[in-house]
Amino acid sequence: MKKRVISMLLMSMVCLWLAGCGKAPSAADSAAESATGQAETVQTDRINDAGQPADAEMTASAGETSQTEAAQQDEINKRVAKDGAQMQTEDKSMPTRVPMEGGTKINMYFGETLITGVLNDSETAQALIEKLPVTQHVNRYSHDFCGITEDLPYNEEEVHYGWLNGDIDYAINAPYFTILFEDEDVSEQFGDQVNIGVITTPLSEIAALEGSYDVRIELAEQ
Repeated sequence: MKKRVISMLLMSMVCLWLAGCGKAPSAADSAAESATGQAETVQTDRINDAGQPADAEMTASAGETSQTEAAQQDEINKRVAKDGAQMQTEDKSMPTRVPMEGGTKINMYFGETLITGVLNDSETAQALIEKLPVTQHVNRYSHDFCGITEDLPYNEEEVHYGWLNGDIDYAINAPYFTILFEDEDVSEQFGDQVNIGVITTPLSEIAALEGSYDVRIELAEQ
């Protein structure tokens, strides 16, 4: 009898132990728990500090990198006024660009002041030459004389940024006829320029002029 009571007590203790701890995990349960843990780890890895999916952040970062590279490539490919230009840098009082040999000489009358120049063989310059003589209204600005003009044809490959001091340009964005006499060092921030020639008088002569003019442009003796 005593042995039977002891046996029953031992069985009760075993049942209580099982109820408190729960059943031991099976192999299948262990595998499922492991897979769940791995999935949670992967999911956690894909969330950045801002609570955004990391792969979305990577996509945005890649897009920004691509845009930066494109901007850098555009900067490399950007055509500027000095590209292919024959220049002189010894005499700062005179235009930087050397007039085209055999170009078309012109006279530009700012009231009683004569500014001479040479137009090149670009499509735009040749179209202007065919219209001469013309009267072009211009206003004085910080680095140029400029005025709205008629539409003229131009070659896309000749459109560039900036100017050289003394340049005569056609700006395609208005369009404008412009004579640029200073600030070439900071000019490459301005685009849509087509060079059609250069003045052949000292830069100080045009820089000294003020106000607005109806400039008479005509062919000079060649």
